[in-house]
Amino acid sequence: METQGKTIGMSKKSDAEWKHSLTPEQFEVLRRKGTERPFTGQYYQTNSSGHYLCAGCGQKLFSSGEKFDSGCGWPSFYDVTDPEAIKTEDDTSLLMKRVEVLCSSCEGHLGHVFEDGPAPTGLRYCINSVALTLESDQGESE
Repeated sequence: METQGKTIGMSKKSDAEWKHSLTPEQFEVLRRKGTERPFTGQYYQTNSSGHYLCAGCGQKLFSSGEKFDSGCGWPSFYDVTDPEAIKTEDDTSLLMKRVEVLCSSCEGHLGHVFEDGPAPTGLRYCINSVALTLESDQGESE
């Protein structure tokens, strides 16, 4: 089955296969649920026009039109391009309750979603830059 030109079911890759296809930083975040340091990610202050794709599988996740500066240190979006592109799970790590955001195609960890975002959704998808690839409106990837 294909979506956004990528194969679904990539979560069945072995750790060795993921390590071969991802950078060490991407592997730590996407496969080990790590977090990049705030205010350091490539897309934190990017204002380029385009779509943000999952760095693990290329599925389209967010649009630059949904991006806003939340001041949290990570790229923030108030909505997803397609609700089917993500899934969420409760995250009780670090002695707090959060909602984890995962790519629905490869099940890569993207970040977390909070209910303190702007209208119209009131949501703040706080996403690791390293979990994303920006495809500009001209079709080029950054």
